[in-house]
Amino acid sequence: MRKLKSETTFQIVINIILIFLTLCSLLPFVLLIMSSVTQESALIADGYQFWPRVFSLDAYRYIIARAGTIFKAYGITMLVTLVGTTISLIITPLLAYPLSRQDFKLHNVMSFLVFFTMLFNGGLVPTYMMWTQIFHIKNTLPALIIPALLLNAFNVMLMKNYFKMNIPYSLIEAAKIDGAGEFFIFYRVVMPLSKPIMATVGLFVGINYWNDWMNGLYYVTDANLFSLQNFLNRMMQNINYLATAEGAEVAQGSMIMPSSSMRMALAVIGVLPIMVLYPFFQKYFVKGMTVGSVKG
Repeated sequence: MRKLKSETTFQIVINIILIFLTLCSLLPFVLLIMSSVTQESALIADGYQFWPRVFSLDAYRYIIARAGTIFKAYGITMLVTLVGTTISLIITPLLAYPLSRQDFKLHNVMSFLVFFTMLFNGGLVPTYMMWTQIFHIKNTLPALIIPALLLNAFNVMLMKNYFKMNIPYSLIEAAKIDGAGEFFIFYRVVMPLSKPIMATVGLFVGINYWNDWMNGLYYVTDANLFSLQNFLNRMMQNINYLATAEGAEVAQGSMIMPSSSMRMALAVIGVLPIMVLYPFFQKYFVKGMTVGSVKG
């Protein structure tokens, strides 16, 4: 009886701590949203607060006035995220699965090469020269997709450990006895049992593509190909310019430009889709991370 009571008390304390930590993680988002609907003058005078003293939608009106360009940037980002994530979820397990098989002759060599890329890289200048002068992807949509595809060594190792720990080799042997080939085993036996790690890696890659602005900064100068993050970054630079004394000389009314609330509104626009989709992937994400990160 005492043991049961002790466990109940412990569970209550743990729940209280977790609720507190959850609230702490949500408060920044609440502050972000509230600041985006606060009048610029109130933000300057009173600072950021959890409830707006002067409610204003000026920042969102400024964004809506440029809705066409923003929707285009949204479309490019969605396309890049969808295509890049899909391709990554194809090539990552194709590399991770052989590495998880001890009977693969090049197991140690390939594992070392993949792990080596997690520690060292060629540097920014050689990378830029390679993509622009050899592959000629500058100012093209592949420039927003291809470079990031080669930066998934961590995902390969994560998926490799999941295959090794959760796909019994006896299951593979049974499929071989039944006459199944390697590709059949991979697509019909291994992949159906790998939904948690696929969702986890897909979430990693998808968030990386959605938030990526470095590839656009390096390889895209055409405004028509700007992703959402690059467009928001360019818009923020323009707002900062108009808010300066030099910019005020060429833009009347720039002193009331909602620059601070605009930053928050742009952040809301950028993070909202991820916040909406994450709960649907959470159960797979937790299971995939818990099992896939176990050292094999």
